[in-house]
Amino acid sequence: MERDDNLKRVISLIIEAGYQIDKESFQMLKEASKKVDLDILVRKVIEEANTLPERPLFLKSELIEKRISELQPQLKGEKTAIITGKGGYHPYAKEVASEIEILKDPTESISTTGSLENYIGYFQDRFRRIQKILKSRIDSRDSGTILQALRAPSNSRVKFTCMLMEKRESSNGIFLHVEDLEADATVFVPSQNLELYRKGQRLVLDQVICICAVKGSGDLLIAEDIIYPDLPLRKPSRAELPVYAALLSDMHVGSKMFMKDSFKRFILWLKGKIGNSHLREIASHVKYIIIAGDIVDGVGIYPKQIEELEIDDIYQQYKAAAEIIEKIPEYIEIFLIPGNHDACRRALPQPSIPKEYAEPLYEDREIHLLGNPCILSLHGVKVLIMHGRSLDDVISTVPGMSFEKPDEAMKFLLQCRHLAPIYGSRTLIASEPMDHLVIEERPDIFHAGHVHMMSYSSYRGTMIVNSGAWQEQTEYQREMGHTPNPGIAPIIDLKNFNIFPLDFASTIR
Repeated sequence: MERDDNLKRVISLIIEAGYQIDKESFQMLKEASKKVDLDILVRKVIEEANTLPERPLFLKSELIEKRISELQPQLKGEKTAIITGKGGYHPYAKEVASEIEILKDPTESISTTGSLENYIGYFQDRFRRIQKILKSRIDSRDSGTILQALRAPSNSRVKFTCMLMEKRESSNGIFLHVEDLEADATVFVPSQNLELYRKGQRLVLDQVICICAVKGSGDLLIAEDIIYPDLPLRKPSRAELPVYAALLSDMHVGSKMFMKDSFKRFILWLKGKIGNSHLREIASHVKYIIIAGDIVDGVGIYPKQIEELEIDDIYQQYKAAAEIIEKIPEYIEIFLIPGNHDACRRALPQPSIPKEYAEPLYEDREIHLLGNPCILSLHGVKVLIMHGRSLDDVISTVPGMSFEKPDEAMKFLLQCRHLAPIYGSRTLIASEPMDHLVIEERPDIFHAGHVHMMSYSSYRGTMIVNSGAWQEQTEYQREMGHTPNPGIAPIIDLKNFNIFPLDFASTIR
């Protein structure tokens, strides 16, 4: 009966996605229901179908068969988890040695004094770092300065790196006021070139770009192309062993909406106590858990928050969080960074959560407490982690962005090679002598949270994952019309980058 319900549910998913299914594919799904999680299987098939050059009407059996084989990996020559009933759970990850390297953590290098010199130095450092990235690109390595462009003869083609200071749209196009370290200029983006015009619309203030232009009369420069620093297309580094990482964020312990029961099910699943054999096989490979901020709900973060708090003391919130986290199996390595609800400075970059507020997190079990943002290497896989406060600015500023697809906003940040390009908006940014938010490393995985919407995608060799939340919809979210999808834990296989989004709110019991 349960298998029939699962079949009905996934058929509905297929129809809602705009596809149909033939008799052969239906029979294949029916047989697969005995071996794999149908929800995961069908979602992966739909994702692949969506990326095909020509969108098919029917989901072909070949697509389904391919995904079934991926979800039943034959780990030849490797130790595999042995699962013999509810009482015989022997996790594979317990036998695997941790391979951890902290590549970047701002905690010890934060040094701003808030002076005007810091402010100027911060933007100069940002400009130089991203200019260096642009110089590594074939299409922008020959870029010069604004001054060189202004001194060029009329009608000549010029190319220069600059920072966007002001943007003004008119009926004929977009006027950009740009600067570099020596001069400033006005660049006109004509609306007749639709592709270029859309690029101009997506630009945000304080973004560093390369502009290809034609020197007009006087000091006017007419844009022909806009080049982002962007990521190069490449193959990601992968782990040699099938070890998994659970990517979480936004627990909001202390809130009345914290999903205690769902998180308890997550921990029981990690211990092999719930889930079918396939789900328990996934659990047995989890070696790492990364929680990308907002461990607790905090106190006084937003108006009338006190009415939504179950625990109204920040120290007790962290104590409760530590008691929950302590139940996670000891062989699993845990990484925590702060978010905007945590007891930490609000401005980016944030140091690790201070011990004076969160002492239980430092004492109950070994936890890696790091700053926001940070970069880890797990079995050779580079993981860039940030909480994601800047996603609010991107989603509200860049055309086509939405809270329903935060992975698209994260992709935009990768294209900008900066985690918070807009200065002076909702995201507070400290004027550090060094800009810790430039994406100099090319991450294999980019993990964030904050917007309470689980979504993921792949971009130029980087797996982008927004891990959602463990807090039910708040009154503020309801007023804003934002409906989150909490309680879903994305689990990523560091060997092949397969993602298993497991729903502990309603599916896994």
